Amino acid sequence: MIQRLRRRVTGTTVAMWIIGLVILTGVIYGAVTSLASAQYPPKVWVDLIVFGIAQGSVYALIALGYTMVYGILRMINFAHGEVFMAGAFIGYFIATALDKSGFLDQNFIVSEALIFLGAMTVSATIAVLLERIAYRPLRRAPRLVPLITAIGASFFLQYTFRGFFGSGIKAYPEAEQLKGTITILGINILKTQALVIVAAIVMLIALYIFVQRTKTGRAMQAVSEDKDAASLMGIDVDRMIVITFLVGGALAGAAGVLFSTLFRQVFFLTGFIPGLKAFTAAVLGGIGNVAGAMVGGLFLGIAESLFPNLVLGGLGIPAPYQLKDALAFLLLVLVLIFRPTGILGERLSTKKA
Repeated sequence: MIQRLRRRVTGTTVAMWIIGLVILTGVIYGAVTSLASAQYPPKVWVDLIVFGIAQGSVYALIALGYTMVYGILRMINFAHGEVFMAGAFIGYFIATALDKSGFLDQNFIVSEALIFLGAMTVSATIAVLLERIAYRPLRRAPRLVPLITAIGASFFLQYTFRGFFGSGIKAYPEAEQLKGTITILGINILKTQALVIVAAIVMLIALYIFVQRTKTGRAMQAVSEDKDAASLMGIDVDRMIVITFLVGGALAGAAGVLFSTLFRQVFFLTGFIPGLKAFTAAVLGGIGNVAGAMVGGLFLGIAESLFPNLVLGGLGIPAPYQLKDALAFLLLVLVLIFRPTGILGERLSTKKA
């Protein structure tokens, strides 16, 4: 019996590695063929990389919410994508009101501060309410129960927003200050992309400092290591969990504003696909690892931007950009098969990677 089991395990492992080598060979062949054909000038590749960094920055901010909650509660909050969507909606309403009054163009910095503040506040509030109403009563329940609850909360938020604001796509207003490009080191970057990248970097650094350098951040790390021991040390576990949801929700709200600024559209399913991709980024970097979520988000954003033209185009696949969403889930499957702990390794805390 043991010998049969060993044969099955060995056969499965060999099959997985063969599949992996076939995929790797296809990727290398497609990339070499695409670059050798010189179908795209260097400027196109630079533009794709810049866009990938901007897109990946948004994924990273959303992924942090997934990874922080997992690190402290060992659960996946699948309603987090809708927390992000709420931030996008609130940002849209505030930006639209400011745009119609003319305040958006006249006082751009103040307007952006108000937009971010409103979106982050509402998203953080929704995240805390989710924890208090949906998750806290189920904290000691089997893991499948809060997972199902999270999926139910996701649908509830989606269709609540649809009921209040309709199912149509809303166009996010664009400030005059964000039109056009700026040149950095000889590279032309859209102002919207520059705003997204800079804002994301600032928030990622702020989160790192908060987690690593503050008393509250160290308390969160202690709770993620061992709740019972942290409680015996005098740490209010419930308070730390609420702060985790608060911080994750605020980052998701900011990501919603940045996403809307980048793509200029909002609707009730705005959080679905980006939420799944952010979850993929969290797994890709190492679920429970804060630094891993950042790396995974950037990696996924750049890969998603480059992969269609670089690999699929070289393989002769027509309209390759339509398959960019498939890449995220292909990466998720490959990571779960070949490196389940992610790029930087799974960590069961928010400690420094």
